[in-house]
Amino acid sequence: MNQHSDLAGDEPGVAGSGPAGRQRWRTIVAVVLIVVGCVLAPLAGVAVWARNQVTNTDRYVRTVAPLASDPAIQRAVADQITAQIFTYLDVQGLTNQTVDALAERGLRPRAADQLRGLAGPLASGIQGFVRTEVGKIVQNQAFADAWVQANRVAHQALVKTLTGQGDGAVTVQGDTVTLNLAPFIETVKARLVEGGFDLAARIPEVNASFVLFDVKNLTRARSAFNLLNNLGIWLPIIAIVLLAVGVFVAKDHRRALVGAAVGVAVAMVGLGLALAVFRTIYLDAVPAAVLPHDAAAVLYDTIVAYLRLGLRTVLVLALVVAGGALVTGQSATALRTRQRLAAGIGWLRGGAEHAGLRTGPVGTWVYTNKKVLRIAAVTLAALALAFWGQPTGKTILVLAGLLLAALALIEFLGQPPERTAEITTQT
Repeated sequence: MNQHSDLAGDEPGVAGSGPAGRQRWRTIVAVVLIVVGCVLAPLAGVAVWARNQVTNTDRYVRTVAPLASDPAIQRAVADQITAQIFTYLDVQGLTNQTVDALAERGLRPRAADQLRGLAGPLASGIQGFVRTEVGKIVQNQAFADAWVQANRVAHQALVKTLTGQGDGAVTVQGDTVTLNLAPFIETVKARLVEGGFDLAARIPEVNASFVLFDVKNLTRARSAFNLLNNLGIWLPIIAIVLLAVGVFVAKDHRRALVGAAVGVAVAMVGLGLALAVFRTIYLDAVPAAVLPHDAAAVLYDTIVAYLRLGLRTVLVLALVVAGGALVTGQSATALRTRQRLAAGIGWLRGGAEHAGLRTGPVGTWVYTNKKVLRIAAVTLAALALAFWGQPTGKTILVLAGLLLAALALIEFLGQPPERTAEITTQT
């Protein structure tokens, strides 16, 4: 009867009713869950990054603060401010008006013509002088502080911008996101007047803007951002749960863990490539007249810096997990690797014993509690990673190295009781 049942479970018509059928279904479910989790992993990373940039003012300020010290951004801002200033200061026109007034008061025509000929070079020289002064202003610490303060104050306006309700210092019009330059122009105006350039006092209150982004289809991008922002909390949890359940459901948990880790690593590489492709699209979409290419590149790289850092961190963690699962597995390669490591540690222990090092009762205790100590070491490493503020790839590699060192030390110190007794007898 049992033999008939076993055979029936293998028949095509009832393939899903026997143990083999159930195992196949477990494999299918595990694969589906792991694949979906890996697909959601990069989306979860983008969602977390987007949410952090919007909801965390300190994180946003840390992101944009370096822009104030970047030469490309400084040149772009200085050019914009200088252009706005000379929109209201017609030096050549003022020079011609002065010459005309002098001519009416008796200035010789030849002298008047010569002065008019100097109007262009004079205007160019004054514009060069102003541009130099503006360049000095945007390179000092006061501008960097003002930049940080302006972005901090404008953070709430940026939130409204990305959600389609922009106003205030950061605004959106059509496909363009801009930062109000009025406070910076007022600073330049005051500095020029203090420096003796009284003509700057003619500059009225200017409501100029510096383009942060000029991308086609910003509305659709903003809608996608809003979706990711709303899913910023749940996407990471869903991705982790799917991966964990997929590994749990799989028949071979260790192999499933390796597959999930490698899948997440591949997904992070894909996200990195997508960022590189989108960078090219963004730079091609921004007109050079609106934002210079080098400034646009710096702006993009700075904005996505934390996202790139996060994907590299997850990539390294996934590779470490995959490597750990492989080394602790039952494959021939894993067994040979562990045997060689054990042989190396044994050789070191033998050398230490030959030199007179004795572990005594400590070695016996470590050997008896070896499994518990290994679990404790792994748990401590996991807790350190979990409670680390902002772990990086280097952080993970250092923690992995310390964990390996701790496991090697446990193996080195562990001494079976009979071996301890043998060493004691020999001495």
